[in-house]
Amino acid sequence: MAGVLWRLCNLLMAAFFGLAAAVQVNDPDAGLWTVVYLVPAALTMLVGINSSVTDNVVWKSLCDFHRAGCIVGTIALACSLFAYAQGNILHEEEGRELFGLVIITIWMSLCRNSAKSPLSGVRLMAALFIALFPFVSWLYIYVNKEMRASWPTHCKTVI
Repeated sequence: MAGVLWRLCNLLMAAFFGLAAAVQVNDPDAGLWTVVYLVPAALTMLVGINSSVTDNVVWKSLCDFHRAGCIVGTIALACSLFAYAQGNILHEEEGRELFGLVIITIWMSLCRNSAKSPLSGVRLMAALFIALFPFVSWLYIYVNKEMRASWPTHCKTVI
């Protein structure tokens, strides 16, 4: 049962990363963020289809390279937010991008060694929470009129 739940979590995260890439259409830096989300979407989809793919050296190399880039991006965005944020970081585009990078980094870290030590117990519950978190957050932000009012113009026209 844990293996099935782990695969379902990966398919859910692949869908999230794919949707996150799709909504970048009218973002000023859409090309960069589309790639940032499509790479983990593909890697996660492969894990959802076949968990043992994480033993593949090409998969591991892509995962490690992408995680390293996300960590560098996270640090850069965190420094920018620390220096320039004027309120709730979810109201800042950099804040939302930062959360995306953190989710990618955590998820790719969970996937990285899942073939050698399958997720169970607390790690599986954490994976389930992380897999549901983006969708619950999107739903909350979408129904929260005050938060939607503070969106930049290019975000208001995407949904």
